[in-house]
Amino acid sequence: MKDARFRVLIRLLVAPVIAALAVLMAGAPGAQAATDVSEIGAALRESPVYVDPAASDLLSRSDAEALADKIEDADEPVFVTVLPAGYPTEDLFRNLRTETGITGLYGVRLGDRFDARADSSVLSRQGVNNLVMAAQGAGDTKAQLNDFVDDALRSVRGSAPSSWDSGGASVPSGALITAGAIVVVGGAGAYTLARRNRRRREDEQRAALERLRVVVDEDITAFGEELDRLDFHPAEPRADDAMRADYAHALDAYEQAKTFMADARRPEDVRAVTQSLEDGRFSLARLAARREGRSLPERRPPCFFDPRHGPSVADATWTPPGGATRQVPVCAADRTRLSDGRDPMVREVDTDHGRRPYWDAGPAYGPWAGGYFGGGILPGLLVGTVLGSMMASPAYGAGYGAGYGDFGGYEGGDVSGADFDPGDFGGGFGGGDFGGGGFGGGGDFGGGF
Repeated sequence: MKDARFRVLIRLLVAPVIAALAVLMAGAPGAQAATDVSEIGAALRESPVYVDPAASDLLSRSDAEALADKIEDADEPVFVTVLPAGYPTEDLFRNLRTETGITGLYGVRLGDRFDARADSSVLSRQGVNNLVMAAQGAGDTKAQLNDFVDDALRSVRGSAPSSWDSGGASVPSGALITAGAIVVVGGAGAYTLARRNRRRREDEQRAALERLRVVVDEDITAFGEELDRLDFHPAEPRADDAMRADYAHALDAYEQAKTFMADARRPEDVRAVTQSLEDGRFSLARLAARREGRSLPERRPPCFFDPRHGPSVADATWTPPGGATRQVPVCAADRTRLSDGRDPMVREVDTDHGRRPYWDAGPAYGPWAGGYFGGGILPGLLVGTVLGSMMASPAYGAGYGAGYGDFGGYEGGDVSGADFDPGDFGGGFGGGDFGGGGFGGGGDFGGGF
């Protein structure tokens, strides 16, 4: 709330100056010339919403500010630009992404047309296409952009760039320079407030990591004990190169898990730890199959109820208390328990309210579960649980990272400059050369905007 009030105060101070400049610009020769994309990129580095002066009739200043506040409060890397209908469209997204230099989701309303692009580390092409198509039914610019942003905040990964700390909907950079003298005193307050908020967030992350560390250390210890109990020696007569490779891979995974945990600084760093443990346990399952002369097991996720049970052997129907029925991967022992009408052996952890299943224990367990199960199946496994609900909220990625998904490269909000995949931002605007009724084409990004 303090951040919102501060942004409103800044805008009240800046608005008269901007309005005066707008009047001057409107009467100046060449006032309707297309704003250079580098100026738009500079504005988006300061705020998530940019409205071109020539497109001010499409979205009012108050509506732009409200939209910017919504994005900033969610702390997600979503950028919105409003441009006049005649703005040049060739390579618009690619140039805009290059000039802004920040990984994220970029939506552009151009006249009465709309399209979007995103870094694949933030949202898949299909995900972007779905957002664009969903926005088709909206009416005016305000409704369309709010629908787009609402859907986007539930979908994107990563967090907002730190350069947004000062807040505010974007205005042309020349106007910001002129208005800067008015808010110079407030700038010190904004900086102090941003530092305080960042420090509080870092403290919360450290506390979450320390609580999570107890559980992860238990996992590492359990895997180490499995290795100690293993009746195998690489030099034994029946050992072959494949067995030795599986054994060595399991040992390496154990050492990697310990190293990753020692280096962990945020909850999302834990994903690499549990991913290593899952990989190591699968290597032990392959080793056991080779030694017993069985077919090698297929790669399956670990047992949902407790990943320490090892790789699952099947999917079983399970209904959590008060939740919906779903299919979950289970180990042989838990499959038998469920078929006999008994409760599975669930991994419980300490919480402020006593021992609880990990999926009801708090948001920090998202990255922990993500390392074991990956991003593809995890949302379906956790739907209706406390953890699943938390992970679906727009604020989750800011506090605990999007460490439960399967994606690489830069996370949303990171500064990458021109180092991004241009294929993520290719194609024409709105179905190739602005055709196709103004919205992104169907298929896998098609021609698109």
